[in-house]
Amino acid sequence: MKRKLLIILMAVGSLAGCASGPSFQEYSAKIAAIPETQGRIYVYRKTAFGAAIQPKVWLNDQVVGKAVPQGFFFIDRPPGKYELRTSTEATRILKFNLQPGEEKYVRLEIKFGIFAGHVKPVLVDDDVGKVEIAKTKFVDEG
Repeated sequence: MKRKLLIILMAVGSLAGCASGPSFQEYSAKIAAIPETQGRIYVYRKTAFGAAIQPKVWLNDQVVGKAVPQGFFFIDRPPGKYELRTSTEATRILKFNLQPGEEKYVRLEIKFGIFAGHVKPVLVDDDVGKVEIAKTKFVDEG
């Protein structure tokens, strides 16, 4: 009986930190087109695994969001070279170029660490990103 209660409490606790905003489908209707002189970067985390681990997400030297389980956010930026990073006990960095009108999809993956999990940013193909992000919810950091 105690074991079942512990399992239930762990499951509820793991979901407590998940995104709770509108679904991608609901929110995407409100997203304006990409400005002509910029590109768009979608950042998302598709699972609730490691829900307690929610480090800040940096784009170059600016915090742009958090690694919220089952959540997404996006950033419009001018063309150029970018570095997206997260940090727990280890810093993980993804470097990429952004072109005008281009969409990039960055999946945040949880990897095992010694003391805490690591959140690793991974650039995925547009086709993969569009399918995976559809199962997430908008995270409003504002």
